[in-house]
Formats: sequence, C-alpha cells, structure tokens
Amino acid sequence: MIGRLTGTLSEKNPPQVLVDCQGVGYEVDVPMSTFYNLPGLGEKVSLLTHFVVREDAQILFGFGSAGEREAFRQLIRISGVGPRTALSVLSGMSVADIAQAVTAQDAGRFVKVPGIGKKTAERLLLELKGKIGADLGAMGGAAIHGDTQGDIVQALVALGYSDKEAAAALKSLPKDISVSDGIKQALKALAR
Repeated sequence: MIGRLTGTLSEKNPPQVLVDCQGVGYEVDVPMSTFYNLPGLGEKVSLLTHFVVREDAQILFGFGSAGEREAFRQLIRISGVGPRTALSVLSGMSVADIAQAVTAQDAGRFVKVPGIGKKTAERLLLELKGKIGADLGAMGGAAIHGDTQGDIVQALVALGYSDKEAAAALKSLPKDISVSDGIKQALKALAR
C-alpha cells in the first residue's frame, strides 16, 4: 500500500511524527530508535512504512531501516502481538538485540520491555526462532558473542547497565578474555 514516505518533517511528538509530502501531512508512528535518528524540524526525511487498517483506525508506522520494518512485520504476525506491542519492542530493543535474544533464547531481555510479560516473551522466542537471529548479518550487523562474552554481557546487565552499554563495553575487550577479567575490564571502561 504505502511503502515509503519522503517529505518535510513538520512535527515531532513521540512516538508520532508528521511528515508533509507535497502539502499532505501524514501522521506516522515510529519506534524510539527511529525517532532519535530523525533530522530536525523542517528538514527532509524519508521513512519506510507499514500501513495497518483496522475496523476502527488506519495507522501508518514508519521505520528508519528495512531491518526495523521487517522485524516489525515478523512481530505482528505473532498471535497476541499487535502493532503497538511490536512498536514497544522495537523502541526498547534494537533489531540486533532482538536477534541476539532469539538466538540465545533469552526471554529476560523481552520481559524488560513495557507490556511484555513472561508468557509473551516465551511466545516471541518460539515464534521468531529461525526467522530473526538466523540471519543476523542482514538484520542488524552485530555478531553473536560466544558463551564467555554472553556471560560478561549478562553480568553487566544484572549490575544495572543497559544492553547497549554492555555491548559497547564488550567491543573493547579481547576475544579470548576470561569471564571474571572481562567483567572487571568492562566495569573499568564503563566507569570512565
């Protein structure tokens, strides 16, 4: 239906933006990951879109990348996950984070997202297995970490750091480091 919008960014009211396309203003709901990467008001913007038609509403969802839109489409195919829940997941996790969680079968990462309970998180893992995470390179770019690196990330998250902070700290560590040394060095890096 409507696959992409290109126009002038007229308004920003999270999670909704108004895109003026040749005099027609489109209200588009976007995940926060896309929202933070938008240009300033009055500047040109291009969003990939997904159009949802319901009995009581017609809603346009916008995404900054093809990977985000594809993840959104995979999420809304799951029973019990609507567009708002899918948008919430994409606002709380990057596509690479979703793929990592699915590959590692880590329901805890999904439970951190508002509106996602334990049963929904387990259903997401089951339904997305083989669809997201199997092709990480195309979906987001982050490589799957080995058990040692996964343990370091989990320890940092348990200490209160976000997934993004933990992943950033992990990048500075040598690949063959032990878990305890990795945690110590990552904490030093995060303290700076």
